Amino acid sequence: MERKSYPTDLTDMEWEILAPLIPPAKEGGHPPTTDMGEICNAIYFHLKTGCQWNMLPGDFPPRSTVYSYYSKWQGQGVWEKFNHTLGGQVRSKLGKSTQPIALAADSQSVNTDQKKGMCMVLTDVKT
Repeated sequence: MERKSYPTDLTDMEWEILAPLIPPAKEGGHPPTTDMGEICNAIYFHLKTGCQWNMLPGDFPPRSTVYSYYSKWQGQGVWEKFNHTLGGQVRSKLGKSTQPIALAADSQSVNTDQKKGMCMVLTDVKT
């Protein structure tokens, strides 16, 4: 039986980009029995809708499995790796360096020895 599709589901192109960023299963253990794309789809559904883990639709993998991967990937920095990689690809498509080279700071968020209200803004330079 095929699962209902949700607006939060990854497209095939999105999955092609994200799949290589997912950590491989531990060597010597049981091979994964759950589709990692479905795990991602369930996590994105949870994040987008704000539903509780125990209220994930029943056609996703078991909520305990989904939450386990979410938590493990959070500890391993997988989400940061996703954001870094995807952000770099977007910047590249815009003709910019994959790494931002700009800094924006204001006196509200950075301590300085300058007068109150000093503002420093550097713009992104196309390289």
